[in-house]
Amino acid sequence: MRVRSGTMPLTLSIYVGRRFLLAVLGMQAGLTAIGSLFDFLDLLRQASDKPQATFGRIVVMEILRVPWLGMQILPFAVLLGGIFAFWRLTRSSELVVARASGVSAWQFLAVPVLCAALVGGIATTVISPLSAVMFARAETLYSMYLQVGSGPLSLAGGQMWLRQADPAAGPGGVAILHARDVHLKGKTLTTGHVTILRLDRHTRLHDRIEAQSGVLRPGGWTLEQVSKLRPDQAPVTMPSMRFATDLTVGRVQESFASPSALSFWALPRFIRLLKQSGFSPTRHELAFQSLMALPLLCATMALVAAGFSMRPARRGGGAQMLGAGLVSGFALFMLSEVSAQFGKSGALPVYLAAWAPAAAGLMLALALLLHLEDG
Repeated sequence: MRVRSGTMPLTLSIYVGRRFLLAVLGMQAGLTAIGSLFDFLDLLRQASDKPQATFGRIVVMEILRVPWLGMQILPFAVLLGGIFAFWRLTRSSELVVARASGVSAWQFLAVPVLCAALVGGIATTVISPLSAVMFARAETLYSMYLQVGSGPLSLAGGQMWLRQADPAAGPGGVAILHARDVHLKGKTLTTGHVTILRLDRHTRLHDRIEAQSGVLRPGGWTLEQVSKLRPDQAPVTMPSMRFATDLTVGRVQESFASPSALSFWALPRFIRLLKQSGFSPTRHELAFQSLMALPLLCATMALVAAGFSMRPARRGGGAQMLGAGLVSGFALFMLSEVSAQFGKSGALPVYLAAWAPAAAGLMLALALLLHLEDG
């Protein structure tokens, strides 16, 4: 007797979804614990020759990094948890009996896939803000105790470029600022040699400012030992001058902050600030799109897990299928890393770099399930 669509498939789907969700949460906890242990050992290794990095501070640092590690591990927890859950259901013949009674794989997979997408959505919208706050604090502690003398601007190689509107150069004028030996200590940003090119709306040079040093203060730069040059005029020197800017130390810190230290909700605003300040927003845009794609990636991993683990044991080749599932998960990981690197370098559009792994995995999963369902 074949079961009609209705209560029984829904009940079965909820049952499968519950088993799937418990397996994913258990796998997530286990993988996060293992990843945190290795990360903690690496922090201890780095702290071995730094007396100020005490054991207690390393423990606090690692605790603050746990949500971030969990976010990185989540897609693989969905894959491995799904493989384990579906393999257990297949081994106990529960899915075999359900399919023999006429229940389609698409029916009992609806709730597990929805659960996976929901987990990804919660991670993006709820866990991401918590992870960002804790990771930012962990990075601050890391810079203080494990990278003494470095700061957020070290990623720029000690140099900074800035492009901003400059009404003093005429309507539509812009100013391009280049500063060397940039240092950020607390709330004070100081630089060595500063060069400012002020251009009119037609990109003609209005004037050029050279200064031996500069300090960023609220409302503008304070430049010392300044030389001002205008086309066809003799240079003008002055001991100091003030150059107006809407840039603040806080915005500089945000600009150079790791995308992992910014939540899903904060990233769009910071991307706009980066663009207005002349900094490249590629890394932050990629992080934002990757968070957007996380629910789809988790749902894809659930489908991949089902496709590789629902082969009946009597047909043989179960171990090979499970191994193929693990290899496919690793391949998706490598694809996501490679596409992310291409995205950061600008070789690929950010949208393609962020969404391609999930789309590729989804096509693979659908092909497997169609083969499994229709033979």
